[in-house]
Amino acid sequence: MTAPVFVVEELPDSPAEFVLDGPEGRHAVSVKRLRAGEEVVLTDGTGRWARGEVVAAEGKDRLVVALTEVAEEPAEAPRVTVVQALPKGDRGELAVETMTETGVDAIVPWSASRCITQWRGDRGLKALAKWRATAREAGKQSRRVRFPEVADAATTRQVAALLARADFAAVLHEDRDYGSEPLATAPLPAAGEIVLVVGPEGGVSPEELALFEEAGARAYRLGRSVLRTSTAGTAAAALILGRTGRWS
Repeated sequence: MTAPVFVVEELPDSPAEFVLDGPEGRHAVSVKRLRAGEEVVLTDGTGRWARGEVVAAEGKDRLVVALTEVAEEPAEAPRVTVVQALPKGDRGELAVETMTETGVDAIVPWSASRCITQWRGDRGLKALAKWRATAREAGKQSRRVRFPEVADAATTRQVAALLARADFAAVLHEDRDYGSEPLATAPLPAAGEIVLVVGPEGGVSPEELALFEEAGARAYRLGRSVLRTSTAGTAAAALILGRTGRWS
């Protein structure tokens, strides 16, 4: 089994003794029950990481670790960003969790016109915080050391601007009447940024689709079945990561 991952604010530049405390230390000692001799990985979530061996567990929330290796994982290419329309209930966290486990690099919440859920005021701030916490926990669970960025909620015009800067931009659309092509055969760049747009359960509106096409995006379909908004991004990201060689 691979070593568990814990998040720290900062890592030393070279191997040294390190004390993991606070909530992460408590989780390591009281929940994981790690003991001397076991291996752990510490990361700041932005690519810096360290491998170490537990020296001792002190009290209920302090783990003393002898770091044996400190390194930085470079950002992978091409970068994969998923624009996720806001789903109902906790399906947004499900989407973030599975996309993080799959390997996406960034997630952009999108307030599409057909979204039933809209983030406003304190409710929006709480929902965004949940998405970011979910990405962090899923990053740890899936043994990542570079967690996906979860951006502030974007408007349709902000999404269009993001698509205009992308090296490959796709709007997932199941309707062949809109000229959607198979994502499985789309020409993909070897570097740069790929942006995938996942619409709400009611679909991307014709006005939004027109604006995105004007920005350089095209409509693509995944397959014969129609996926829910909370699973479509994960399926599309898996296809892209496999085709670009990032899963090789």
